[in-house]
Amino acid sequence: MSIVFALLSGLLFGLGLIVSGMSDPAKVLGFLDLAGKWDPSLAFVMGGAILIGSLVFPFATKQEKTILGSRMRLPTTTKIDRRLVVGGLTFGVGWGLAGYCPGPALASLVQGGAKPWVFVIAMLGGMALFELIERSKGEHKSKPA
Repeated sequence: MSIVFALLSGLLFGLGLIVSGMSDPAKVLGFLDLAGKWDPSLAFVMGGAILIGSLVFPFATKQEKTILGSRMRLPTTTKIDRRLVVGGLTFGVGWGLAGYCPGPALASLVQGGAKPWVFVIAMLGGMALFELIERSKGEHKSKPA
């Protein structure tokens, strides 16, 4: 049941990304081009997501179990360290260069074209490289049960 719910949630999320234009790199790059032809339309998408999240997240943080009965696991750390800052900057630079972030890139795979495939393969390669580096440093942490 949880796999079906995860699949449906992913499909709904991907559909939302496609309908909102977040899967179009040109639209995203237009939003990020503050000095050029700025397209503010994605600000409304982000504002809507922040509004819904601000209403639902406080409710979710008070729950011990998910709707399907598994244990609720939310991040507990509030630490802002070098790893978080470097990761955020890397994410932002990648988003600004390609016009994709992971979710919209995955949703774009169904729309066709080579660009999202190149991005997703590069993203998976980067994730694998990160994992190898973390394991070589002995800093790999197992996922919580």
